[in-house]
Amino acid sequence: MRYIILGTAGHIDHGKSSLVKALTGTDPDRLKEEKERGITIDLGFADLSYPDGLTVGIVDVPGHERLVRNMLAGAGGIDLVLLVIAADEGIMPQSREHLAICNLLNIKSGIVAITKADLVEKDWLDLVAEEVRNFVKGTFLDGAEMVPVSSKTGYNLDLLTDKIRAAALAVEPKPVNEIVRLPIDRVFTMKGFGTVVTGTLFSGSLSVEESVEILPSGLTSKVRGLHSHGRSLQTVYAGQRVAINLQGIDKEALKRGDVVVTPKTIVPTQIIDARIKLLKDSPLLKSKSSVHLHMTTSETIARIIFYDHEELKPGDSCYCQLRLNDPVVAFSGDRFVVRRFSPVITIGGGTVLDPSPARRTRREGIADLEILENGTLQEKIATKVKKSGLRGADSSTIMGWVKAEIPTIEDSIKQLKKQAILIQLDTKLFHRAIYDALSLKIRETLSDFHKRNPLSPGMPKEELRTYTRISSEIWNNLVASLNALVVDRDIVRLRDFTIASSDADASSQKVLQALEKAKFQPPSKEELAGALSISPKAISDILKLMTTEGKLIRINDSLHIPSSVYQELLSLLRIFFAKQPTMTVAEFRDILSTSRKYALPFLEYLDSHKITLRVGDVRKLLLKAG
Repeated sequence: MRYIILGTAGHIDHGKSSLVKALTGTDPDRLKEEKERGITIDLGFADLSYPDGLTVGIVDVPGHERLVRNMLAGAGGIDLVLLVIAADEGIMPQSREHLAICNLLNIKSGIVAITKADLVEKDWLDLVAEEVRNFVKGTFLDGAEMVPVSSKTGYNLDLLTDKIRAAALAVEPKPVNEIVRLPIDRVFTMKGFGTVVTGTLFSGSLSVEESVEILPSGLTSKVRGLHSHGRSLQTVYAGQRVAINLQGIDKEALKRGDVVVTPKTIVPTQIIDARIKLLKDSPLLKSKSSVHLHMTTSETIARIIFYDHEELKPGDSCYCQLRLNDPVVAFSGDRFVVRRFSPVITIGGGTVLDPSPARRTRREGIADLEILENGTLQEKIATKVKKSGLRGADSSTIMGWVKAEIPTIEDSIKQLKKQAILIQLDTKLFHRAIYDALSLKIRETLSDFHKRNPLSPGMPKEELRTYTRISSEIWNNLVASLNALVVDRDIVRLRDFTIASSDADASSQKVLQALEKAKFQPPSKEELAGALSISPKAISDILKLMTTEGKLIRINDSLHIPSSVYQELLSLLRIFFAKQPTMTVAEFRDILSTSRKYALPFLEYLDSHKITLRVGDVRKLLLKAG
């Protein structure tokens, strides 16, 4: 099966809807008002099915100048254009505007149908055909097939059907191996079914019972049913016109411009970096002007800021940033159209380069955007990850950022990691330049810490993290990846760091002698510092070092005892419990010949280390003898 979307284009009353009905048997004018007034007001839909499995979904657009916004909502997913020009009127204003819009959307192929051929003489028809050939010169329709037809008599309808088939087979199909993206163009309810949305499936495939997310609102739902061109299907694929029956969502919660996507893959945006180009007959546009922005089926107001211009002349192009009033779903590579704020006329369009830009200076912005516009996929991904800085980027974020098939993105990331351009920590990707700068900062921070604290075994790991602004989720993986560091539980030091041994040994000896002498009535950290004339910071470092070396046991932050004294304490406990099953606080105090001030912290330590067990007001021994 092969699915292609064809869109009509052309001036009002040139016979677009009549031609679609004559080709397919389906009247695309579905609204009562359309049938009463005889004009197309909103998007209409039909399909052409061929015996070889080709299905051409047709989006019929309104031709009235006041309805161009509706035309734009249907034009975003078009693969192939059928430009309709009436033989009795020739080229008209919306013929020009619709063709300009198709050019701006980078539609690459199409056919010209000269309708109402039965109303004019052959000589006149030849003149109109020549006029149209000149009209489309320099556009994607330059040299396209041109077929005179009559919806009324059936003249050349079979020929046009064949030409559409040939053109459709030459179109590159929409990508199936990307995440699901279906911009909504209609929302309605059906009795017995509930809420239904329709649109062109831009990418991916979608099945019944699959979970989906609707952006930008973030609503989640499940697919209850799928229809395409009147048929109920289990799975639909990119390129099909699709109706989705959504579970558990009210019609009022949805609107044209919302997008159905694979859950948790895309983040809506209100800032877009892009390249814009003005039409040759556009008025001059100043930076910071407001415009109407049309992208896929969405429409919003945008403030446009040029990177390297103060104003843009007709026919010129430049990099810009679009700041939107409303969030939209956009990918790098998406096309858009801009219309003047007032009066509302089409003035230009362009390509999204970065739908979630980081802060950039003007010079950085232009350098980055040149890569995002002209670089390879690997270069684009590397640039995007680099601009993510210390936040890093998930692979899933990249897949919801750039238009490319998932296997291709995955292979590009794999190659970038193989080349060591990207570093992966947990689920996050970091650019080598960011990783190296962060590594240098960590080493410099630790080096400075060691100079200021020569007796400290290292810096607390969490304290070091605060200097890096790295999230706690990837911190441990980051530290472990740096060969220059040594991690000892919650302490980090440089691998080549050694404690100033002479000073440390002398001070340690003084501390040990003082604590051995005090035995079960040890001085506090503060008292030790005063008695030994050592600074509070140095005494803390010495106590940590001696604890790490196993010379001291840390009872709490203030109290420490020598390991030999601690072993004596355990021995006294075993002797007592050999004769008694339980022990009171007073009995423990007497065993150690100390005071309650020290007995209680000792017991809390013993309880926390499962040496004793508190039962009411007494303790039992958990420590086995021997």
